[in-house]
Amino acid sequence: MQLVVGKIGRAHGIRGDVSVEVRTDEPELRLGPGAVLLTDPASAGPLTVESGKVHSGRLLLRFAGVKDRNAAEALRGTILIAEVDPDERPDDPEEYYDHQLIGLDVVLLDGTPVGELTEVVHLPYQDLLTVTKPDGTEALVPFVARIVPTIDLENQRAVIDPPPGLIDPEQAEVARGAAEESEESEESE
Repeated sequence: MQLVVGKIGRAHGIRGDVSVEVRTDEPELRLGPGAVLLTDPASAGPLTVESGKVHSGRLLLRFAGVKDRNAAEALRGTILIAEVDPDERPDDPEEYYDHQLIGLDVVLLDGTPVGELTEVVHLPYQDLLTVTKPDGTEALVPFVARIVPTIDLENQRAVIDPPPGLIDPEQAEVARGAAEESEESEESE
C-alpha cells in the first residue's frame, strides 16, 4: 500500500537540500535516512533520503544524487510516497491511516446508520471525515474525539455524536446574540 508522506518545497542552500511539507505523523520513520520513496511524478524518483534535519521549524532533506541547488529546485512540488505493509498500524492506538478509515460504516451513538466514510480531508489544524449519506449528499465531520468517539476497525464502523445540524442541516439550532435577546425582552414588556 502506498501512503503520501510529504511534498517537496523550495531548495535550501546550495548543496541540494530541500524543504519538505510533512504529511505523516511518523516523519522519523517514513522520512529518515535510508528511506526509499516513490514520487509523483514517477519520473522524479525513486528518491533515497541521505540526511535530514529541522531548521527554523521546517524539515530539510537531502536525497542521494541531488548535489546542488538546481537539482533540488527541479524536485519542487514532487509528492513523496512511502510503500507500507497494508496490515501495518500506527504506534498510537488513537491514530489511523486513511485507508483504514475509508469505507467504514458511519453510525450514531444509538446505532442509527448515517452513511459511509468516503474520504479523509487533511487540513492544517484538523482533519475532516467526508460521510456520504444514502441520498448521495455529503457531510463533513470534524475528526475529533468529542464528535467521533469510536473507530471500530474490527466491525468496520465509525461511531459519531454530531452536534445538531452537522449531519442534517434542518436540525440546526440557531444561536442568538445578546442584542437580539434584549430586543425581544423589551418587546414583550
